[in-house]
Amino acid sequence: MRLVTWNCQWCCGLDGVVSPERIVHVARALTDFDVLCLQEVAVNYPRLRGNAGHDQPALVAGLLPGFQVAFGAAVDEWDAQDGHSRFGNLVATRLPLAQLQHHPLPYPADPGIESMPRMCTVATVLDPVLGPVRVMTTHLEFYSARQRMAQARAVRDLHRQACAQALAPPRPVEDGSPSRTKVHTTRAVVCGDFNLGPDAPEYPELTRPGAEGRLWDSWRLVHGEAARPPTFRVYDRTYGPDPIACDFVFVSDALLDHVRRIEVDTATQASDHQPVMVELA
Repeated sequence: MRLVTWNCQWCCGLDGVVSPERIVHVARALTDFDVLCLQEVAVNYPRLRGNAGHDQPALVAGLLPGFQVAFGAAVDEWDAQDGHSRFGNLVATRLPLAQLQHHPLPYPADPGIESMPRMCTVATVLDPVLGPVRVMTTHLEFYSARQRMAQARAVRDLHRQACAQALAPPRPVEDGSPSRTKVHTTRAVVCGDFNLGPDAPEYPELTRPGAEGRLWDSWRLVHGEAARPPTFRVYDRTYGPDPIACDFVFVSDALLDHVRRIEVDTATQASDHQPVMVELA
């Protein structure tokens, strides 16, 4: 299974051009992906830089025939000037999609700090070799450390709950109702823009051992302690003076021995983040 995760900044490149077509093209050049996870996908935000006034999930779906495309809006709002706007995460997969969940993340008050609601999209896909894999993609708060910590803990708790369901599943139901048996799995990929570095206090909250095992940083599984390429502020320093690595791919214990490759496209300027690909086999 090949997966690409990318904060695409509403498909706006550093040249100011908004282009979902370019995002898909660059991601496909990085690898022939089975799953594409995008953060900061916009619907009807014409006043964003470059004008993201269109429906980006629909455009991405049109660019990926044969894929199922799921969009989860962390922000879903109405404005007198713009009308109905949405902003969030997208998962596109050509693997069979068994289940889809959208989880709002904690949004504790942090007075005077710019922020927005955040969420985690969970898509359970059926890989022909690995079996069911729970793909969790998220985008944590940038400005508020209080919210970011709460959200990191919530993502880990979502993984913990899902593993508990897999290890102690509900009573089987085959009546065609919403209670019918679901696909539960301890195999998980947790990816996205976490807005934190590996030395941040939220990082051990995501990776510490627990009853369900732990989440493993794919970069360290493949490259050990070798320096990782930065994924943010590489070419554009609008949001800080130094490049950092804040886009991660974590895997659960059940996928620990399956991570074969992880790479970062350090050249593209199609977004203010760099895309990351991981291959599991």
